[in-house]
Amino acid sequence: MRNEGGTVSEPDTAGFLGGYARTLTEVSATGRRLTREELEERRALGERAAEAGHSLRALVRGHLAATRASWPSGTPGSAVGGVLAAVEQAVDAFAEGYERAQRLAVRQEEAARREFIDDLLYGRSDLGRLAERAERFGLVLSHAHAVAVAEGTDAYDDASPATRRVETALMARFDQRHILLATKNGKLICIAPGDEDEILDRFAERARSTTDCVRVAIGRPRPGPGGVVQSYEEALNMLDLAERLGLDAPVVRAADLLVYPVLARDRQAMADLVLSALGPLREARGGAEPLLRTLEAYFESGCTAAAAARRLALSVRALTYRLDRIHQLTGANPADPVHRYTLQTAVIGARLLGWPKEEL
Repeated sequence: MRNEGGTVSEPDTAGFLGGYARTLTEVSATGRRLTREELEERRALGERAAEAGHSLRALVRGHLAATRASWPSGTPGSAVGGVLAAVEQAVDAFAEGYERAQRLAVRQEEAARREFIDDLLYGRSDLGRLAERAERFGLVLSHAHAVAVAEGTDAYDDASPATRRVETALMARFDQRHILLATKNGKLICIAPGDEDEILDRFAERARSTTDCVRVAIGRPRPGPGGVVQSYEEALNMLDLAERLGLDAPVVRAADLLVYPVLARDRQAMADLVLSALGPLREARGGAEPLLRTLEAYFESGCTAAAAARRLALSVRALTYRLDRIHQLTGANPADPVHRYTLQTAVIGARLLGWPKEEL
């Protein structure tokens, strides 16, 4: 395609040069600056070029090639500065329009992505339509997916450096293996194929090593379009459960903690067990909490008194005294296998229900 100077322009950029060559000729002859209308025309051309998917590098190269090809012959030295100033104005206005269109496209893409994530994690959209939209973001919802949720001391957001660091690390390691990273309610979320455990393991590792992450919870793989929201809700429940139980583990997996939701399912039955088995501990000096912590440490140490004493920074004698006191108050001996299961289940229930801080 030939431009106004009669030479050939690159086909990708020629359609966006407009009256550029003619403008340079007029500037050379009159020394004028570009008018407001001309600058706005350049911005509009830049927007259209961005919307058409052309690269800014090729477009600028096209302008420079057109400048060289259509440079007015016989331009006096005194006019050269004016022509170069016009080139600068024209290219700058064109690039401004291009960038404006790019920013708008990014905002639209971010809005679409956020809407999709909200619908996906809340299960608010038609599942068939949701599956179609998911392909745009690299997910195949006909397959099983698992969700990991990271919780930090500060809220995560999409634009934070911490989020970008985790995303960069995952993409560098796993390329584009149908991974979606997002933030929701201040938490960092990773959605991955259910048969690729290493992706969520890596996510947990990077979240903990490069951000202020406190804990990561991983839901079980679930199939179908509704599987993502199920795994996500399970991971959220695991975060809450780990907090209530006071778990030290930085990574908790729903598959490893299935017994706890089962125990918590019948709240009234669990409350009755807690009050029946542990209620008498409130009669102890200092209340039930110190003896409850003693039972927790004892059970977590495999019912080994020396190990439990180290956990609590007590002497073995002091720990043994506490265990004897629990036996006296409750009638159940923590060292007796017959009593141990009831006491341990009651201790778990107490933490799940917030007892003794909360009345049951």
